[in-house]
Amino acid sequence: MRIFENLESEVRGYIRSFPTIFKKAKGAILTDEQGVEYIDFFAGAGTLNYGHNNEHISKALIEYLQEDGIVHGLDMATTAKKEFLQTFESLILKPRNLEYKLQFTGPTGTNAVETALKLARLVKGRSNIVAFTNGYHGLSQGALAITGNNEYRDESYISRTNATFMPFDGYFDDTNTLKYFRKFLEDGSSGVDLPAAVILETIQGEGGINVASKEWLQELESICREFDILLIVDDIQVGNGRSGEFFSFEFAGITPDIVTLSKSIGGGLPMALLLFKPQLDQWKPGEHTGTFRGNNLAFVASKVSLEHYWQNDNISKAVFYKEKILRTTLEKIAEKYKDTYEIEIRGRGLAYGFEIKNDKSMASDLSSIAFEEQLIVETCGSEGQVVKFLPPLLIDEELLIEGLKRFEKAVDRLIVERKNNLKGEY
Repeated sequence: MRIFENLESEVRGYIRSFPTIFKKAKGAILTDEQGVEYIDFFAGAGTLNYGHNNEHISKALIEYLQEDGIVHGLDMATTAKKEFLQTFESLILKPRNLEYKLQFTGPTGTNAVETALKLARLVKGRSNIVAFTNGYHGLSQGALAITGNNEYRDESYISRTNATFMPFDGYFDDTNTLKYFRKFLEDGSSGVDLPAAVILETIQGEGGINVASKEWLQELESICREFDILLIVDDIQVGNGRSGEFFSFEFAGITPDIVTLSKSIGGGLPMALLLFKPQLDQWKPGEHTGTFRGNNLAFVASKVSLEHYWQNDNISKAVFYKEKILRTTLEKIAEKYKDTYEIEIRGRGLAYGFEIKNDKSMASDLSSIAFEEQLIVETCGSEGQVVKFLPPLLIDEELLIEGLKRFEKAVDRLIVERKNNLKGEY
């Protein structure tokens, strides 16, 4: 690993959690240079919903390159973009009765968020944006200003203006946090300017897998309509089927004004886009650009993934089936140690969190020991106190079960180690 220590910046992160050199990957398996295989419950932080080197995607990309297909095209019309747009409309938008215009931004999630904020302010002629506690929306300046997670907010010494934070669902335990939000909107002297938009993740990924309820989301949409506020759903990490349905907000029956997509929408390649209601399309030509907003390889990869996995609801059924396995297994692990540790399991679809609430330091140790057991699983939450499960949606049932066995072994090992350390203190 010395080459990385000598030449790569200290900012590197995941390489520290998983200190080996990976060489190959297929499906839900990563293989390092020594030939050691690891089960991947991280999936590129939600980028690889269809797994590593998906055979359908790889084949389409190879054929496209062999035919000298356009790779870089700015926002010019290309065959790859045309076919992606047609496929996205026919397989995703029309079946859900959604009418959205599409805008291609720079290739990262934070590019999509910045674009959403800029458009909302442009349309409404207001600067304030309401975001939520523990939310995460990216690390460029505008996105960072609406990120509540303190692990990331400490990174940049900027003036975080034009953003107001409100409590997410469950932040005050059983209290309805939207009553709090409504009170601020109704009181002209609350100090909270009427926002152009509200932005949220329906499942807060980096924030600790905090899940908004159907009722809470419906009430939030109602408040936005009542006060003429745009509703932005950041579906970058938990969209693209991660929650079971293609969009994470579908289960609540709401229709956001703006949706941000990235990560898995590109089939593993860099791509980000904005969906918004047609009446919001008030841009002037060229008013918001980006050199890499036209990643044609990602268009090809996305089209193929949509065609193979979203012609029907089979992938959704598979995700919900695997969710039962994931939740049940994690709950059994929690039950085994309930007399010693307060463990909370929460999530939806194949995005789950495992939090030991009375010992926040254990999550990081669990990730490290799981790596020794040849399992890749990361942490999240404001203090890194939650183990986050994001396996590829296409993971085989047997491999999912084996990965969970390895995680349980890691839990057993850590708890025995903690007990031994306590004995050594006496």
